[in-house]
Amino acid sequence: MLVTGTTGFKGSWLAFWLQQLGAKVIGVSLKPERDAILFNNLELKKRIKQYFLDIRNFKKLNYIVKKEKPDIIFHLAAQSIVSESFKNPLSTFQTNVLGSTNILECYRINNISKLVFITSDKCYLNLDKNKNYKETDILGGLDNYSSSKASAELIFSSYFNSYFKNKDYLSTVSARAGNVIGGGDMKINRIVPDIIKSLFNNESLILRNPKATRPWQHVLEPLSGYLLLGHKILHKKLNNRLLPSWNFGPETKNCKSVGEISRKVINSWGKINHRIKIDKKNLYHESKLLSLNIQKAKKELKWQPRLDLKDTVKFTVDWYKNYLNDQDMVKFTKEQIQEYLDN
Repeated sequence: MLVTGTTGFKGSWLAFWLQQLGAKVIGVSLKPERDAILFNNLELKKRIKQYFLDIRNFKKLNYIVKKEKPDIIFHLAAQSIVSESFKNPLSTFQTNVLGSTNILECYRINNISKLVFITSDKCYLNLDKNKNYKETDILGGLDNYSSSKASAELIFSSYFNSYFKNKDYLSTVSARAGNVIGGGDMKINRIVPDIIKSLFNNESLILRNPKATRPWQHVLEPLSGYLLLGHKILHKKLNNRLLPSWNFGPETKNCKSVGEISRKVINSWGKINHRIKIDKKNLYHESKLLSLNIQKAKKELKWQPRLDLKDTVKFTVDWYKNYLNDQDMVKFTKEQIQEYLDN
């Protein structure tokens, strides 16, 4: 199976989990960023067959898909930082829209049988209303990042209805996940990496939108949904009467503000009096409220979140603490996956 974005946060976790399940994993992604720690610490270079390339390069991407002919593609590669989408809108749209279209086209022309196409909960037209977005709600975006994800979903829908709709069973699906946290994420301008760096360096934590509410979930939660989707479509267990898109998020009680989740991570770390400052010069538009309706996944896939917010934070903090204490992160990550499955 082929996974795009294997040097990224979710992609590294997914590739590692698949490899632990005995899958032959082919990775496609950019080279690891300078401060990335997951790909190397999980020893993925020797565990999977890795290609380093940009998904915007259709010719090279198509060559790999044609050569490897995977049974299924998990597409996770993306420009995933909201602030970066404001600084570099063109590259964001090129990656999230054109790059994702390249994946769909390679999937189509090479007759790959199954695809799990991951976008984001930001794909919904969010007008900051107090509601849980379900898969049939309107797509759209008031900012570059959200609109890039909505565009990717619209193109997915176009491909699905043009080429894959009339099969007996679903074989092509998209997945939208809530705000994901967990060990190993080191991206700049993302809340948990910012917290961990501020704690490690004993510096004040700078928050842009402390009152913004998000559906927080551990990385293993949506990944378990992606794996379940992949299993279902590989074994022809999803009837084509179902819409192909799926939400994976936490229970409503896990929807907390940025300020609340920051304090919970800090307290779990053990630095109760750590300083927090508010960046009042924040120029980026970000939605104040966001929550997902996950009833479809619960009903049709029998999927549900396993971790409450306390365990979500503990899993996350424990991973970073073990990493900073020079522990064997392959062993520890295996143990966390098993602990998650035992919940």
